[in-house]
Amino acid sequence: MAIRIGTSEPRGSFYTQAQALKAVFDRIPSLSPVQVVESNVGASIENAYRLEAGDLELGFISAPWVAAAKKGVAPFSHSIDLKIVAPMNVGPNFFVARADSALHTLGDLRGKKVAVGLKTSGMTPHAEAVFAAIGLDANDVERVYVNFVDGAELLAAGKVDAQYQCPVPNQIMSELSERIAVRVLAFEPEQFEAALKAIPQDRPTVMRNGAIRGLDRDMPQLGVFNLLMAHASADEAMVHDVTQAIVDHAGELATLLPLFSGLPHLLETMRAERCAGLQFDGVTLHPGAARVFSASGYL
Repeated sequence: MAIRIGTSEPRGSFYTQAQALKAVFDRIPSLSPVQVVESNVGASIENAYRLEAGDLELGFISAPWVAAAKKGVAPFSHSIDLKIVAPMNVGPNFFVARADSALHTLGDLRGKKVAVGLKTSGMTPHAEAVFAAIGLDANDVERVYVNFVDGAELLAAGKVDAQYQCPVPNQIMSELSERIAVRVLAFEPEQFEAALKAIPQDRPTVMRNGAIRGLDRDMPQLGVFNLLMAHASADEAMVHDVTQAIVDHAGELATLLPLFSGLPHLLETMRAERCAGLQFDGVTLHPGAARVFSASGYL
């Protein structure tokens, strides 16, 4: 039976990361074959429900929605017993506008039309949390609920003023920045601090100069912590072998996909902190993953 990994829409961050995992796992007999399962409904949120239903063995989920699923709070209707398999990356979610617009900071979104993601996706409540933190209420921004591909098309056509984008490099954002001149919107310092307090699972990060065409300086952004997750009932031997493969092949994954470039450093930070930052809000390692991290000196 294939190991099914829940991701995002094709060309999205989770989808390309799973393709890199597949390239590694398919060479390991106990982990092959691997099936990359796209999500056209809700990525993190959909993946959590699919893990619970047994439709996936593994799924990519962003940390805020891991915590929400564990607690059974919105956007989830009940608690889901998720367990951590391994960290994947910390990357910036960000707002992007056309470079010929008058938008420069997040405060400039007041009165504008913004593509925030699908209503059923984890991106939309994340965008709402940012809006609330910086003082933009329901009447201040017109939300447009579309996927990343359609949001990029709307921005290119001038039918929305800004789009909420997932961590780069992602193919959709790269293609958009080659088609039109874009500008990444900046946080004012007080907005940044307020957003970090409002979304405690996010981490401060820096979107680096040149990350996409049109970004000409380093820019502080909220870093979303993305994780590979399993349900508590997932097979322990399978999770053990998956986690071991990620630890053993972190360097190779970094060369296969730039989104994994920080994985070796992330694992080393985990080792130094004895996984203190990996387990949070009552969400713990899957027993199969804990065996690997314990044997490798992380715990």
